[in-house]
This record gives sequence, C-alpha cells and structure tokens, in this order.
Amino acid sequence: MSLLQRTAPPLVLATASTARQAVLRGAGLAFTAEAAAVDEAAIKESAQAEGIPVEDAAMLLAEAKAQRIARRHPEALVIGADQMLVCDGRWFDKPVGMDGARAHLRALRGRTHELVSALVCWRQGQRVWQHLARPRLTMRDFSDDFLEAYLAAEGEALLSSVGAYRLEGPGVQLFSRVEGEHAAILGLPLLPLLDFLRQHGVLLR
Repeated sequence: MSLLQRTAPPLVLATASTARQAVLRGAGLAFTAEAAAVDEAAIKESAQAEGIPVEDAAMLLAEAKAQRIARRHPEALVIGADQMLVCDGRWFDKPVGMDGARAHLRALRGRTHELVSALVCWRQGQRVWQHLARPRLTMRDFSDDFLEAYLAAEGEALLSSVGAYRLEGPGVQLFSRVEGEHAAILGLPLLPLLDFLRQHGVLLR
C-alpha cells in the first residue's frame, strides 16, 4: 500500500488496459485490475441507433464496466473508464488488423479528432462520481512513407488503441498539436480522479 493512500477502501480498476494501469501505478496508487465482460460493440451500436451523443455513449460504457466489477467488490471503490475517438462526427473503433490500422491513420491524417474519455466510480452499489474529459489532437499531414515505416515499427501493438497510435511511444511523431491532459489521452483523466479520491478519503489530503 502506498504511504499516500489509506488502507480502505480498496481500489479496483475495471479494465484490462495496460496503459490505464500504468497511469494509476505511476501516480503511486495501490489497486487491483479486473477486466469487465461488457459487450461494448452492442452498447455503441445501440447508442448510435438512438442518436445518443458520443460523450453519453462513453459514459454508458464506463458505467457498465464499473457496475459489473462493483457487484463482485461492494466494499471497494471501483473505477470504470472508457474512451471513444470521434473525428468529423465519425466514431472510431479499435482497428481490425494492420490494414485497419492503416485505414484509421489515413482517415485521421491532417485532421483534428477528440478522445472522449469517461470515468465512473462505484461503491456500495451506487455511482459516487463521474467525469468526462475531451482532449483534442491534430495529426500532421505525414507522408505515406512515414505511415508505412510507423506501422512496421509499432506492429500489432497499435491494434489495442482506438486511434491506432500510442502517444506514449513513437506515435507522438504523428501529431502537430495535442491539447489536454496526457493521462486523459491515455484513457484515464488522472488529476480530477486524484482530487475525487482525496475528497473520498482514499488518498491523504
């Protein structure tokens, strides 16, 4: 347990994302991580069919993950997170295969997109906090040669990212402008979460 963190309640991060786990671990927090079995594709499809805004869809996904894991750990404070990429009104999903990654990057090249990052915390059977961040990123108009070299350098690691890039790695070379908290871009808005955890008595003030 971190010296900056109280022993109770335990923290559970409802995700299999190594990037989100690294953000929380880097901030000095002790937690366990559990992936939530949520049908994300069905939730997104339903949200789009109903005309639900992208930020509400991201919140629905984060809520579903937190709620699912919170059933197993009612005394824990469970953190659910989700991130959606939207560019010119189009919602992007994680790419399928390297051809999918190539298509994603070509579609985003030279444009500005948003990473809608939602956080929801559950404890004792109810939601106790939520937050939404919307970092904006602008990709430069990189060459096809760069694109192919980038895909070769990163390989299938790109397939775990909705935008087919890792900003914490060579993917930073894709961009001309980045606006927003770095942790939020990685899928876990950290500063507002830390503030909530202090208010909730999890972290020392």
